[in-house]
Amino acid sequence: MDIFQWILQLLIPLGIFNVWLIRAGRPTTYRGGDAPNLKAEFAAYGLPDSMFYIVGTLKISAAVLLLLGFLLPVLILPGALLMALLMLGAVIMHFKVSDPPVRFVPAALMLLMSLVVVF
Repeated sequence: MDIFQWILQLLIPLGIFNVWLIRAGRPTTYRGGDAPNLKAEFAAYGLPDSMFYIVGTLKISAAVLLLLGFLLPVLILPGALLMALLMLGAVIMHFKVSDPPVRFVPAALMLLMSLVVVF
């Protein structure tokens, strides 16, 4: 594993933990629509409450897989693929509500970083 992949494999989970565990209840510049928190962002996309929990569980799981990949490298690919798929969905949702580009830059960067880890 090269140092660049190692850094991305660490940065992606840290970013996910920050958004989903530390800042989920806080407003940010990057929330979709005019949502004041992460759960309201899902409502702004027209998604049911259950999707908030499903996506959150999947994102945290993918992040954990990436971290566990340091010990079990076979977990890196599934974690990065799952994260890339979820981030693609996030970018699509930002487009759906006509967000300005600044709001979906973090999701797009996470998508790009996940794809770099995959390939």
